Amino acid sequence: MKFAELGLDESLLEGIGYMGFEETTPIQTEAIPIILENRDLLACAQTGTGKTAAFVIPMLHLLAKREHKGIAALIIAPTRELAMQIDQQINALSYFVSVASIPIYGGGDGDSWDDQKKALTRGTDVIVATPGKLISHIKMGYVDFSNLQFLILDEADRMLDMGFYEDIMGIVKKLPKKRQNLLFSATMPNKIKKLAKELLSDDHGEVKLAISKPAEGILQAAYLAYDSQKIPLLVRLIKDKPNYESILIFSSTKKAVGDIVRALKKNGIDVEGISSDLDQDDREKVLNKFRARNIRVLVATDVMSRGIDIKEINLVINFDVPRNAEDYVHRVGRTARAETTGVAITLVNPKDMRDFQSIEELIEKEVPKMPPFPDLGEGPEWAPNKRYSGGKGKGGGRSRKGRSSGRRKSHSRKRK
Repeated sequence: MKFAELGLDESLLEGIGYMGFEETTPIQTEAIPIILENRDLLACAQTGTGKTAAFVIPMLHLLAKREHKGIAALIIAPTRELAMQIDQQINALSYFVSVASIPIYGGGDGDSWDDQKKALTRGTDVIVATPGKLISHIKMGYVDFSNLQFLILDEADRMLDMGFYEDIMGIVKKLPKKRQNLLFSATMPNKIKKLAKELLSDDHGEVKLAISKPAEGILQAAYLAYDSQKIPLLVRLIKDKPNYESILIFSSTKKAVGDIVRALKKNGIDVEGISSDLDQDDREKVLNKFRARNIRVLVATDVMSRGIDIKEINLVINFDVPRNAEDYVHRVGRTARAETTGVAITLVNPKDMRDFQSIEELIEKEVPKMPPFPDLGEGPEWAPNKRYSGGKGKGGGRSRKGRSSGRRKSHSRKRK
């Protein structure tokens, strides 16, 4: 469908055309008409499908003719990076529309706090905020949401993973009951369904796009390795690919991010890490350096990866297997965008083999598996149905305390 067929405001269409958008993506095709009908919406689609524009465009259309009367829309996002990305897209799409927005997030100086306070007290049309920082302003008593029309939660699943449920519900209590609620998520676990039941009207619309398989241009592979072999294997993989200018490594823990960065730097590799241990300004500097190709390798946690919108990544490496099979698709989808090619490699230890098998079931493809390089020693054999005892054994490594939920005492994942 073409955007021109949606009956959108002419000034908004001019901005959409300026951005080079002509046809809607599947999530936009299904979500935009529901939002234009002023209905609540629960939408699930993976990263990179155009979700942000799917709620920004109809929101701007409905606000375009509105007389300015304070804050009209509140968009809540899990990280500063994502909040900034959403705000940038609003600014671009609303270039010819009289709608203003501002991101509200932590990590800035006193001047940024004052700028945020001014926007909240004067009633900027659209507020894009992280939960914690918004609550800090609300507690000061000067935030007025009485004229709010939209509440939009983006990457809702990640916010719940980060423990923001109480913060979100605390913010909701400060909002008028009559409003349009839009809930966007990359995955649809039970906790999202529970949140939707609490926030959305009974006649809300639902859009759930099937998780796409990794793009055909992605060459996928897995190395079977013990934890003790992972770092030296990682070093070798990167050094063997000198032509790859942009490499993104995912880790499930921020502690591992630091370990990986130190090990790679010790081996002369140009690398930086991004996790919640960095303050906001430093995180932004690292991301900008990676975008500008001033850093060859970026190591990030899943939480920090949301909002990283970087094109032409040559190689994605999963230092460990993603907790959820769907997260694998999101991770490897960072490469081979826009019909380009890319490589995705996952390091799989014995305790993660069953999880990796679940990934193969989801993508309906068996990923080629290889042993470590000979000089790194013999790796484990592929045995996904074998229970892992959690013992250190031959490089068995640490137990995943952060993944105890949903596992038997043997640390093997419960089958769903």
